[in-house]
Amino acid sequence: MPYLPTYDSRDPRYKTPYGAVASGTQVQFTLRPPRAESFSHASMTARFESRNDQTLTLKMPWQGFDLGQDLFSASLDTQGYIGLVWYSFRLEKLNGRTQDLGPYQLTVYDGEETVPAWFGEGVTYQIFPDRFCRSRIPDPEGMVGGRVVHQSWEEFPVYLPNDQGEVRNRDFFGGDFQGVIDKLSYLKSLGVETLYFNPIFEAAENHRYGTADYSRVDPMLGTNEDFSRLCEEAHRRGMRVMLDGVFNHTGFVSRYFNGDGFYADLGASQSQDSPYRSWFNFSQWPHKYDSWWGIYSLPAVNENAPSYRDFIFGSENSVVRRWLRAGADGWRLDVADELPDDFVAGIHAAARAEKPESVVIGEVWEDGSTKVAYGVRRRHILGGHCDGLMNYPLRSAILAFFQGGGGEAFVKGMETIRENYPPFAFYSAMNSLDTHDTPRLLTLLGAGGEYRDQSKEWRAHFVLSPKQLARGRALLKAAALLLFCFPGSPTVYYGDEVGMEGFEDPFNRQTYPWGYEDQELLDWYRALGRLRRDHPALRRGSIRYTCGKGPLLAFLREGEGERLLCTFNSGKKAHTLSVEEGLPQPLLGLADLVQEEDVPLITLPPRSGAVFTLR
Repeated sequence: MPYLPTYDSRDPRYKTPYGAVASGTQVQFTLRPPRAESFSHASMTARFESRNDQTLTLKMPWQGFDLGQDLFSASLDTQGYIGLVWYSFRLEKLNGRTQDLGPYQLTVYDGEETVPAWFGEGVTYQIFPDRFCRSRIPDPEGMVGGRVVHQSWEEFPVYLPNDQGEVRNRDFFGGDFQGVIDKLSYLKSLGVETLYFNPIFEAAENHRYGTADYSRVDPMLGTNEDFSRLCEEAHRRGMRVMLDGVFNHTGFVSRYFNGDGFYADLGASQSQDSPYRSWFNFSQWPHKYDSWWGIYSLPAVNENAPSYRDFIFGSENSVVRRWLRAGADGWRLDVADELPDDFVAGIHAAARAEKPESVVIGEVWEDGSTKVAYGVRRRHILGGHCDGLMNYPLRSAILAFFQGGGGEAFVKGMETIRENYPPFAFYSAMNSLDTHDTPRLLTLLGAGGEYRDQSKEWRAHFVLSPKQLARGRALLKAAALLLFCFPGSPTVYYGDEVGMEGFEDPFNRQTYPWGYEDQELLDWYRALGRLRRDHPALRRGSIRYTCGKGPLLAFLREGEGERLLCTFNSGKKAHTLSVEEGLPQPLLGLADLVQEEDVPLITLPPRSGAVFTLR
């Protein structure tokens, strides 16, 4: 007889329904201790964190026994509550001895609102606007920031400090909206359904995270009308557009702070009478002020200032609403966990009011259900805030698995996320292997690490050796297949599909190598795009793991009459797994399939993945 634990929160014999629940759900809990332990009483304690830690203790009456186990059950009412519940169990024997289990997490979310499903279904492509494609070499004369423009697209970004010891990020390559429009057919060939742009608004730095003017796109990218034209062209091809909302800070060089006096407006650093003065927190005006992570060029904004809230989301012509009207379909919120919850809720409400099918995705690097920032448990995915989050936990799990971490750890980590997240957030996650804030995965997997012990100069000029490249490409292909098979939107950071390399910023932000693409890798990503587009089970289906052991990982995606088996081998040698669920038919990837005593066996080559339909 197989061993059955006393409690397993992921097994319907112990808890129903599975995982996070909508407010108002009656949640049924059952303990199943071995009969031989002779427990006579059981109770459950539930602490409602968002209700001032109100604690309830429920008796769990004996319900009988099954398979050599006593059954004790109770039902927890979540009516009128939204937040986390921390629950524990106590079992007692007649002799007074006890056994405690827990605490466990129950996420209770607002289930009243319908979250648009489109984002999590299709492929997202992340574009760093200055480095993707340019239609001409721009003239920076008269533009904010004292910019310089690389005349050659193939040059290397500036990464060394200037004479004052600063890396100013004022070197531009001139990627623009017309360049993106020219490449929309290329993006369509990758199966892309959402274009996610890093910031597009006027700003002094090439990354544009220090916004200078929210009312206009950066002139190096084009005009506001060019942006709307880009959205129209994307929509015509079945693609949506997501913008980066940087609302936690502005630029030192900006219309609002105006630290260098570039703008005619009276900025907060220039006059106490500035209309923007309340937007910033000065400890000693005008030279000492709050800034993002102490970076003076990024003054932090006071998100509680009524006029700032009105400007960003409160009014009919707010930033959030205006750019949705201009053609955007959603917002990704930069450093979402540094924005007050009610500020995020205001953005969400404004976006839905302007465009009901719009979505809001938050940047959070950890488990978003338990995230604490500035001493406050955040409400990111409890409903009415973020529709999904950037799934950095998945990236970490994929990276660890393909670096030898073991399938067990991957399953444990990702099942924790699936259990803690409301379904809408789990299926609307932005799933990336790398971003503008991380090293390129090809470099990490090929080189075997970040090499932070080496100098910045060394990392700047590092190029994978042929042996490292072969290893990295094999692992990247397998990792990308896993990404495209997982619930949530598989998000490709521009150039990953053609073998771009690079450690941290700015080495991960080089220009797209038009004309020098890794064609084999590009063909693989195009195949992945077709796979995701053509199979409803990958777009919307459930996930169930069938193997997570050492270098082997396998899971089923099921839905709409379709079953797909997704298999992966992170090891240095071939491994075989048996298939108990049906007869596999190859869809994508290299694997040997044989029949042995009526049991199909799949042999995966080293560092590989393969997907099968099950009949």
